[in-house]
Amino acid sequence: MKGFVFSKYTPQKGKTPFDKLFELFMELLHYTSGDAAEALNWLTELDREHRLTDSEYGIGDFIDDLKNKGFIQENEQDGAYQVTAKTEQTIRKRSLDEIFGKLKKAKQGSHRTFRTGKGDELNPETRPYEFGDALDAIDYTGSLKNAFINSGIDQLSLRQDDLEIHEMDFKTQTSTVLMIDISHSMILYGEDRITPAKKVAMALSELITTRYPKDTLDIVVFGNDAWQIEMKDLPYLQVGPYHTNTVAGLELAMDILRRRKNPNKQIFMITDGKPTCLKIGNKYYKNSFGIDSKILNRTLNLAGQLRRLKIPVITFMIARDPYLQSFVRNFTEVNNGKAFYSSLDGLGQFIFEDYERNKRKRVK
Repeated sequence: MKGFVFSKYTPQKGKTPFDKLFELFMELLHYTSGDAAEALNWLTELDREHRLTDSEYGIGDFIDDLKNKGFIQENEQDGAYQVTAKTEQTIRKRSLDEIFGKLKKAKQGSHRTFRTGKGDELNPETRPYEFGDALDAIDYTGSLKNAFINSGIDQLSLRQDDLEIHEMDFKTQTSTVLMIDISHSMILYGEDRITPAKKVAMALSELITTRYPKDTLDIVVFGNDAWQIEMKDLPYLQVGPYHTNTVAGLELAMDILRRRKNPNKQIFMITDGKPTCLKIGNKYYKNSFGIDSKILNRTLNLAGQLRRLKIPVITFMIARDPYLQSFVRNFTEVNNGKAFYSSLDGLGQFIFEDYERNKRKRVK
């Protein structure tokens, strides 16, 4: 006799008051450039307006928990709250989950290839064993099945002809420089472009350091000048009153990649505008109107140099003005690189898919 067995229903526990506030606090840190005191002030204002807390758990309790869990600490000089290294890593992990999670669900725009070679990632496809194949790639189930078929159960023996090998996706070691435009236009026209760029940089940093530890990622920011920043500095990155000195950013990226021993090198450049600045000696030459031929020629010369060094520049243009797209097309053609005209929402997907695609290459 068939029937149903009923048991006591235990409802799933929701998020704790700390978890709910913590998610909002982490998001606010992106917009305050890592300023914990300002983020907490914003959170307090939101609580007053929208009643995020109740009498049992308030903002003061949340701040105490942040301190006890090691997410914030008080500055010894002025007593202001500041984030810890634990918080910086948490922000990178959350950025990776947010952006890479969307990528895994994407149905379009995939750049994956199905080429195989000697590498480090198992492929479900198999082939007969060849001399020199790695032993850890042996498909033991398939190999034993072949032995049963060829030798029988009574005289079971495993021979070389029975062995099957998993194909492996070859993943090259790659050195990447991520260039981020921090000119003033990244926050102009009522659109925050720097925060998504920072999120992508933090997510890419976390991806490389955890999944591809043999790869290298260097981060360069460029405005009137260009300079290198550390991964831990990303949450605090801010836009300045700068023009766009793309030449300085490319020159610094080129110098960094010259010192890297990996044979595969690439530059990812996130920008929203054309180059508008050069540094000649100790003086700056600036022109924000149209495409300045003097600045353009220097930029294109560098694109050609990078092409001769076999360093592609993958440009992610987060603006859709026709004359800007024309500049990017010209730059990409000279460099033999690639260009994506991305919205802010799709920026992370484009970068991650292209990074993965560039790592999969056939050994020849």
